[in-house]
Amino acid sequence: MAFAHVPLRQEAGVPDRSVPRLSRRALVAGDGALVAALVLLAVVVTGLVHHPMHPAVRPVDGLRHTRVEASAGGCGAGWQDPHAGNQVFDVHNTSSTPVEVYLKKVPGGAVYGEIEGLGPGTTRPLRADIAGGFYAFACYPDDGSPVTGPTVQVPAGPRQRASGADAGGPAAVPVSEHDLIPPTLSYQTWVTGRMNDLVRATEQLRSAVRAGDLAQARTAWLPAHLVYERMGAAYGTFGDADAAINGTTAGLAGGVRDRDFTGFHRIEYGLWHGESAAALRPLADRLVKDVRTLRTDWSRARMDPLDLGLRAHEILENTVQFELTGRTDYGSGSNLATARANLDGTRVVLSRLRPLLNSRYPELTALDSGLDKTQQVLDGHRHRGRWTPLNKLGRGDREKVNSAVGGLVERLADVAALCDVRRT
Repeated sequence: MAFAHVPLRQEAGVPDRSVPRLSRRALVAGDGALVAALVLLAVVVTGLVHHPMHPAVRPVDGLRHTRVEASAGGCGAGWQDPHAGNQVFDVHNTSSTPVEVYLKKVPGGAVYGEIEGLGPGTTRPLRADIAGGFYAFACYPDDGSPVTGPTVQVPAGPRQRASGADAGGPAAVPVSEHDLIPPTLSYQTWVTGRMNDLVRATEQLRSAVRAGDLAQARTAWLPAHLVYERMGAAYGTFGDADAAINGTTAGLAGGVRDRDFTGFHRIEYGLWHGESAAALRPLADRLVKDVRTLRTDWSRARMDPLDLGLRAHEILENTVQFELTGRTDYGSGSNLATARANLDGTRVVLSRLRPLLNSRYPELTALDSGLDKTQQVLDGHRHRGRWTPLNKLGRGDREKVNSAVGGLVERLADVAALCDVRRT
């Protein structure tokens, strides 16, 4: 599974990934609407941006708007009449360089909203729901020192006065790179423990091919492939080995006959398209050699802690893109089995991130429910050890699979955004 970002073939229940996602990495604004932010950190670009020459223009979103400045010398300037509740800060960069802007709780540093890449002389809306308390804007100029503006006391709003509880949010204390090191090391150790399983499974596949027992080879192919697929968060660290072991024909001029098409999917093609054992033996030998090399190289590899939260989202995002569209099916019809293995791999990553998520992600219970629902939907298409091929699913079943996995991908985007390390 390569982490390629390509447009999806649109199918029933599959979200169109050609549309920009709500993510911290992609702030895309246009036509007065938004695309920019963390669900958790409520950076939603909506409403009307005030032009500096027309401060009296009434916003169309019905929310209270406050114009504030973002610069090294005036971070948060203009917030003079604070109010609690759901509101929009029209943040204007008065400096000559791009700047990141956070709205933070004081003390503690929980982030209620953020804007990335605010260009010089431009204005973007930052939407946040804040309760009574103390807050400050923090500005992070490109190639400059961060500046925290004056602390502003916000009086409690009607909801907070009525309930006595903090009615603001969502917000979360940012994750640091140091926070991500222990879960990354734990995950890397888990992958190490799977390497021997991978080698043994591919050796069993090779033994069947060498013996000329292609029926047994077809039986052995899927378990070996699924061992690899469950190690989803490590693919970026695998480097070129991933293409050799699990690459597809994408980008190969020769297609299935291209000499660079190797690994699991090349053997899959041969096993389900009538190729002889003699033709498959060199490919099986190459696969065993490649996974043994991966096992050796992995002992010296070091995963980037910054990748772990992103991988929690990308594993199933790529499942939607490649498995649920059938792009990686070279004859075995095992895409749903692979999707199920990818779900297992996602659970492993989340288990390592859970100590960070417990105090930061209020939707964790809903995420767990989504994982269970998706597992139940996928397992419903396994009968007597055999998985239903995608092309044998009825329309209703196909929509249920796509909806379950696609909905889970949306929730996991929150995890990726929450685990994205911010400037401090």
